[in-house]
Amino acid sequence: MGIVEGLTEFLPISSTGHLILAGSLLGFTDAKSKVFDIAIQSGAILAVILVYRQRLADTLSGLGSDARARRFALNVLVAFIPAVLLGLAFGKAIKAHLFTPLVVASSFIVGAFVILWAERREHVVRVDSVDAMTPLDALKVGLAQCFALVPGTSRSGATIIGGMLFGLSRKAATEFSFFLSIPTLIGAGLYSLWKDRALLSADDLPLFAVGLLFSFLAAWLCVRWLLRYIATHTFVPFAWYRIAFGIVVLATAYSGLVTWAD
Repeated sequence: MGIVEGLTEFLPISSTGHLILAGSLLGFTDAKSKVFDIAIQSGAILAVILVYRQRLADTLSGLGSDARARRFALNVLVAFIPAVLLGLAFGKAIKAHLFTPLVVASSFIVGAFVILWAERREHVVRVDSVDAMTPLDALKVGLAQCFALVPGTSRSGATIIGGMLFGLSRKAATEFSFFLSIPTLIGAGLYSLWKDRALLSADDLPLFAVGLLFSFLAAWLCVRWLLRYIATHTFVPFAWYRIAFGIVVLATAYSGLVTWAD
C-alpha cells in the first residue's frame, strides 16, 4: 500500500483511487484502513520536502525580509483554503458514499477525458514559474484541487491540469502542485489521526511505519522522474492508462470476475 501511494500521489492518476482498489483486493477496507490511507500520504510529502528542501528553507528564512518568499507562502495558503473548507463540510459524506471501487473507476475515465481535452487545447502560457503567480492564480488552482475530493479524480491531476488551463506553464503547474501538496496532505493526515485516534493503538505503529517508509521511497523516485518527464512529454499517456484501468475495474465488477469490496 505504501508503494502504491508513493508511485501514484504525484501522477495524474489518483493515489486515493489506487489505494481504494488495492485495499479492496487485499481485503483492507475497515475503518482503520481509511486512516492508514490518509496517514501514509505524509510519507510521500517527505519526498517533496527532501527534493525541494532548499527552496522551502529559503522561503521560511525569508518570510520576514523577502517579498518573493512572502508572496510564495501566501499563494500556497490561498490555494490550500478551498479544499480545507469543502473537506470539513463534506468529507464525512464523501467517504461514506463515494469511496467505492465503481466510483473510482468511473472517475478514472471521466478524468482521463478531461486530460485529453486539456492537452488538445492550445496551451497559452501566461505564468512561466511559481514565483510569477498571483494570489488569484493560486485561488484558481485551489478551487481546481477541490474536484479531487471525489476519489479517482486525482489531486495532482486536478491541480496540474487546472493550472495549465488557467495559464500556468506545465513546469509551474507541476511544481505548484508539489508545494500545495505539503500543507494539504500533512493537514489531512494529522486531522484524520486525531479524529479517529480511538481506532488506533501502539500495536499499529509497525503497520503505519512500514507504509510511511515505502510511501516515502516510492514517491522520492517518482517526483525526481516526473520533473524530468514533463520537460519533453504531455500527460496523454496517463489519460489512456486511466481509461484502460477504469474499464478493467468496471468490466471485472459487472462480470463478477472480481468482487470489489466498498
